[in-house]
Amino acid sequence: MIFPTLDIEKTFWSKGFNLVCGIDEVGRGAFAGPVVAGAVIFPQDVVLPFGLADSKMISAAKREKLDKEIKNKALSWAIAEVSVKEINRLGIGKATQRAFRKSLKILSPKAEFVLIDAFFIKHFAHNMQLAVKEGDSICASISAASIIAKVYRDDLMNKLDKRYPAYNFIKNKGYGTVAHRKALNLFGLTPFHRRSFNLEKFISIKFS
Repeated sequence: MIFPTLDIEKTFWSKGFNLVCGIDEVGRGAFAGPVVAGAVIFPQDVVLPFGLADSKMISAAKREKLDKEIKNKALSWAIAEVSVKEINRLGIGKATQRAFRKSLKILSPKAEFVLIDAFFIKHFAHNMQLAVKEGDSICASISAASIIAKVYRDDLMNKLDKRYPAYNFIKNKGYGTVAHRKALNLFGLTPFHRRSFNLEKFISIKFS
C-alpha cells in the first residue's frame, strides 16, 4: 500500500503559503445519496496519523479511527454535501464543484492554497490551486480529506439504509452494484436516487 506524505504541502509551505488545504470528494459516481467534499488543513509541524492512506484502501473501522485523529490534528477541516435534488438539477459535475467550493467557505482559518484530487475548482483563483493526480494516495492532506468525507457520507448512507433496507445502502453506499440494480428493477427509485443518472433503464431490465 502507498502511504501519502507531506512532500507536496512542503513545496507550497516553502513558497510562503502557510495554510495549504487538501480537498477530495466522495460519492461522485454513486446512484443514490449526496456528493460530499472534505477539506483539511494540517499545521506545518503535524505528525501524521499512523496508517493514513487513500480512504478506499482501508477498513471502515480504520477510517473512523483516522477521522477522529485527523480532526484533532488539523488546523481547520470542513465537510460539505450537495443533495440529490441539486445533483439532479445541476448535473453531477457542477454539483461536485459546488461541494468543493462550499467546503472551502466553511474552513476557518481559510486556505491560502488548495490541493485537489484530480480536479481543478471552477470559479476559484487558478493560481491558488493544484490538481494532483492520484492525490488521495500520495498527498497527506488530500488523503485526510477523503477519509473525513467518506466517514461522513457512509454514515448518511447507513442511516438511509434503515429507511430503505431493500436497497442495501449499508453495504453498497449507494453505488451501482449488481444487487443494487436488481433492487431498482424490483422496487423502483427512492427520492434519494439520482434520476439525472437515467436510472429508470434498470427498471425494465430482465435479470437472470
